[in-house]
Amino acid sequence: MKKKYQYGLILSLWMVLFFIGTSFAEDIYVTGITKITMRTGPGVNHKVIAMLKSGTKLAIIQYQKDWSQVSTDEGKTGWVLSRFLTQKVPDALLVETLKNDNQTLMSKLETIQARNKQLTIKNTALIQIEEKYQKLKQASADFLKLDAKYKEMMQQYDTQKDHIKTLEDELNNEPKLWFLIGPGVFIVGLFFGLSTRKKKRSRLL
Repeated sequence: MKKKYQYGLILSLWMVLFFIGTSFAEDIYVTGITKITMRTGPGVNHKVIAMLKSGTKLAIIQYQKDWSQVSTDEGKTGWVLSRFLTQKVPDALLVETLKNDNQTLMSKLETIQARNKQLTIKNTALIQIEEKYQKLKQASADFLKLDAKYKEMMQQYDTQKDHIKTLEDELNNEPKLWFLIGPGVFIVGLFFGLSTRKKKRSRLL
């Protein structure tokens, strides 16, 4: 009798601990490898409203030793056998979750790779544009240098042209000067010639 009492106490304690644990747990899962029934009430005499396969996530509404009231993600509420419930996430569900996560990561990776390819193409185009810009910039600098040199040469040409015109004007005026100087020289020479003759005559006398 004492052993039965101890066994009952331990079982009750375990059930209380399990109930407390499940009361604070957000999710609970169907365990096992077969489907279980969800009924309208806590007993096999109640109507079956759904079949839940292993790994189905449920939310605890009310936990009891034999039957527990739960709800599905779709909002369906009913009773299931408590022994088919567990807080441990089933391995099959973990594998499925990991597969889905992996698929999501692969999709993101493909998106990133496609984006990276686009950025690489754009970067190549930008490099080409930069090279063309540098060439145009260099050509522009060379043009400005040539333009400055051309203007300098044109200025020198204009200066030389003015100098040549001045010389031409001087050459054109030079015959007139000699024309005016010529008679003067002749008169001076004649004057000196006459003066010399007078001196000679006076000496002879």
